[in-house]
Amino acid sequence: MLTFALSAPSRAAFAGAGEASRASRLRRLVSHTLAASGLIIAAACSDSSAPPGAVEGAGGRAIDPAVELPAFTLTDQHGEPFELRGDTPGRVTLLFFGYTNCPDICPVHMANLAAVMRDLPLELTRQVDVLFVTTDPDRDTPERLDEWLGQLHPRFVGLWGSREEIAALEAAVGVPGSVVAPDTPSPDGGYFVGHAAQVLAFGPDDVARVAYPWGTRQRDWIRDLPVLVAGGNPLVDATSERGD
Repeated sequence: MLTFALSAPSRAAFAGAGEASRASRLRRLVSHTLAASGLIIAAACSDSSAPPGAVEGAGGRAIDPAVELPAFTLTDQHGEPFELRGDTPGRVTLLFFGYTNCPDICPVHMANLAAVMRDLPLELTRQVDVLFVTTDPDRDTPERLDEWLGQLHPRFVGLWGSREEIAALEAAVGVPGSVVAPDTPSPDGGYFVGHAAQVLAFGPDDVARVAYPWGTRQRDWIRDLPVLVAGGNPLVDATSERGD
């Protein structure tokens, strides 16, 4: 199932506001996640529950029909053109749409991926690209993406484009289009953005057959990434290991 979520303030990890404290909260979140041994950090949504379609402890969900990674060019966090297909040849591509001011879904997804990328062998993680496409291009400049992602993992790629370009990419990969919510103010006087809550996993053949929703645990990634890197489908090739 393709899920969509409108982020709202977390009552725990993201209580309070202020740009100066946001970075330290994110660093604490990453540290907590790295020490969690596969447990996802609890973060609240507007109704104090997971987004629609989420399952606690969920692993991958089938994408039917499968989706091809489009030959789409955006701007990376260093201000350089980045072609989704051409710059990730023969590797696994994990594609996620979100924004740096997101109080819960985005930092938790990305912190879990950062922890997993540090835990798995380097020879395997070199075959994995994590792409974070901003759904808030007005605030998420390439410089801001570089700062935010740099606190998580040095190999994460942040991608920026116009709202029209981002909407076109969302449509091309079959996720719900992101929506700016100006009538839902954030504690710091900004606004929230509704966006797809799943990570799309494209194999070395540039085809996504599996999506990872909100609730995916680190142990799910640790089990499934080697299968994806080998060109397999975790929902088929790792079935015997899915007893949890």
